[in-house]
Amino acid sequence: MRQLSRRGFLTAAGGAAVGATAGGTILLRDGNDSSASEPESYTGQVPYDGEHQAGIITAAQDRLHFAAFDVMPDTTREDLRAMLVAWTAASRRLSGGLPAEPAAGTPAAPPADTGEADGLPAGRLTITIGFGPTLFSHRGRDRFGIAAQRPTLLRELPALPGDELEPERSGGDLCVQACADDPVVAFHAVRNLARIGRGTVVMRWSQLGFGRTSSTSSAQETPRNLMGFKDGTSNITAEQPESLAKHVWTAARDGNPPWMAGGSYLVTRRIRMLIEVWDRASLTDQEATIGRVKASGAPLTGTTEHEPLDLKAGGAADPVIPLDAHVRLAAPATNRNARMLRRGYSFTDGFDPELGQLDAGLFFIAYMNDPAAFVTVQNQLGSRDSLNEYIKHVSSAVFAVPGGTGRGAPLAAGLFG
Repeated sequence: MRQLSRRGFLTAAGGAAVGATAGGTILLRDGNDSSASEPESYTGQVPYDGEHQAGIITAAQDRLHFAAFDVMPDTTREDLRAMLVAWTAASRRLSGGLPAEPAAGTPAAPPADTGEADGLPAGRLTITIGFGPTLFSHRGRDRFGIAAQRPTLLRELPALPGDELEPERSGGDLCVQACADDPVVAFHAVRNLARIGRGTVVMRWSQLGFGRTSSTSSAQETPRNLMGFKDGTSNITAEQPESLAKHVWTAARDGNPPWMAGGSYLVTRRIRMLIEVWDRASLTDQEATIGRVKASGAPLTGTTEHEPLDLKAGGAADPVIPLDAHVRLAAPATNRNARMLRRGYSFTDGFDPELGQLDAGLFFIAYMNDPAAFVTVQNQLGSRDSLNEYIKHVSSAVFAVPGGTGRGAPLAAGLFG
């Protein structure tokens, strides 16, 4: 089927619908985001519907716009439900390269789409939505009659070593992760969901990202972070279904309600890098801090990137990979086999005049089937990692990410009964 651009759809808005469902949603293609290596994942469109939400194991795109929202006071249960239905429909359309909503048909009404992505292809856009702990209850109050549907594993993250969190850009009732190969497309998606949700939700904080810092498919090369090191060498990928089932996907058991089947838990951390300090460190010190060779990405005990870490090399008295090296402390072998699927991005938010330094670093994103996996790793990193000399954790959030949708169905359909 020929894929329409946003401009092409607007031009033909008065004509016959293409592949319209009974609910009026336009679907340009079907699919399941079950493998990031499938051919459609590398074309202009990533299928919205499937067992899991797109944007988790989808081959990581180049750009990110992440936003957290709070629900407005006096919002009702029906208001929230209606907004999530509208968000799902808009996400499905945007992922297909279409305007966020059908054209209003009259110039007297506000436009159905903000228009900045008019004429652009879908850019492999994925929109992933999650729910924070405070959506279900806040200060002991069941806000929308859904407290009984709260997953038992969804709770605020505990205080962690090294936290310097800024409350105004932490937490949130809901989140939207928009990833695309075009920054305008990613921004456009978040902007239009915020517009659709106006009066029901208000944006709490947001983060733009560039330069992915993880690979979610074996077909992708390992990228580098702003410290110049390859990042995410041992990440879980779409081609590892057993690892995904064991560490990433949730099932409707173990305290997960039915709407969480095929879902995951999402942790975000805004990690400020003290780049100017890092840039004054010697190459030897940088490599000892990370535990890898900067040029090749190989562990200090090897010669190629994907060689396994030899944590015993050199013996206890003089280990080749230092005891406080980042890769040693983050390794599953030293964290009771805790693993996560990482999907982070670099960021830069200009200049910090108080410190006279760039405001830049890593916007850490990780998916797992129990947030305790992140807590386990971060407790060890926060207290012993030599990398802490060069970074600051300034933002933190956790969300429950529902499973995927069937054709025409709203996200988390069972959440409201």
